[in-house]
Amino acid sequence: MFKVAGIQYCAGDNHAQNLKHIKPMIKKAAETALFVALPEAATYIAADPDQLMSSAEWDDDSPSQRELSELARSLNIWLLIGSLILRKKNKNQLVNRSLLVKPNGDLACIYDKIHMFDADIGDGQTYRESNKFTSGSSPILAKVGTVNVGLSICYDVRFPHLYRKLAQDGAKILLVPSAFTEKTGRAHWHVLLRARAIENGCFVIAPAQSGTHADGRKTFGHSLIVDPWGTIIADAGIGDAVITAELDLNAVEQARKSVPSLYSNPIIEETKKYR
Repeated sequence: MFKVAGIQYCAGDNHAQNLKHIKPMIKKAAETALFVALPEAATYIAADPDQLMSSAEWDDDSPSQRELSELARSLNIWLLIGSLILRKKNKNQLVNRSLLVKPNGDLACIYDKIHMFDADIGDGQTYRESNKFTSGSSPILAKVGTVNVGLSICYDVRFPHLYRKLAQDGAKILLVPSAFTEKTGRAHWHVLLRARAIENGCFVIAPAQSGTHADGRKTFGHSLIVDPWGTIIADAGIGDAVITAELDLNAVEQARKSVPSLYSNPIIEETKKYR
């Protein structure tokens, strides 16, 4: 069994206060879990666009990264820092970066969010991530011990080809740290995450932000752990929460054998008859 946990909370616009708030939650999760995951924007969500840039930590000198890495080392856990909002010195641009930390505190890998959230969803907010952030370009598959995991962030979940690539490359667990809006979350959150689990025969771990943030946006919460058959193992609801699960990784192969769609390419075959 692979013991995992997801942390849910409402990040404010102060790194130090957020770290003080979430550290006890991480410690609680580490009592039972070997792998602990934080949501997107783990250590701050800015109050306005100006603060977004001015308060972002440098990508090569992030106090939040150092503090969380040291905590992972002291607890001897794998820690997914769902994402940090970081400023790149070489280009003076922001990146939304997920970081996977080993139990010794070293960095295993990073993933920069590929798909930018540019949307007008009718909740009173306008979302234009591409105005401030530079996007990543490469899917990232990593190993947590001997277990292959695929990294992603929030809006990526709407692009199934990314997860198909990760699954075909060997991912057994898909990671989707998020700050999903309350409006889209009500309509799409559970459906999208269950779909990514089912179509790829993977476990999905999706820690999320929950609450009303300093900029007025509302996030949906409902951090989820989903099995490869699409069954929700854990749902955090709303508010602060720590969810845990023991994952039987044999369920991945069982799901893929039951419905062997992962490696098929039906579109090519089906389109031949219309030529």
